[in-house]
Amino acid sequence: MSPLDLYTIAGVVIVMLALYAALTRAHLLWKVFAFNLMGTGIFLFIMAAPARRSPSVADPVPEAMVLTGIVVAVASSALALGIALRVTGRSDVPFLPDDDRESE
Repeated sequence: MSPLDLYTIAGVVIVMLALYAALTRAHLLWKVFAFNLMGTGIFLFIMAAPARRSPSVADPVPEAMVLTGIVVAVASSALALGIALRVTGRSDVPFLPDDDRESE
C-alpha cells in the first residue's frame, strides 16, 4: 500500500467522521466545524486520488482546485459563522453543551 493510498483512505475516513458529526450535533458552531473538517477530508482526497505517472510528480490541476477550494472554504466558514451568530441572536455562543453561561 502506497502513501497515496493511505492519504486517500485518511481523506475518506475524515469525511465520514465529519459527516457523522454534522448529522448528530445540534449546536450550529459544531456543525460549522464539522463542515470545515469535511472540506479538509475532501481536499486530502482530491490531492491523493488522481492518477500519477510517478509518485513524486504531482498534477497541478488538482492542486489549483484545492487552493481555490481552501479560499472558498474560508469565505463560506466566515459566512456560516455570521449566520449562526445571527440565528442565535447573541455574541457569546457557548462551545460546549454543558456551558453554563446562560445562567448568568
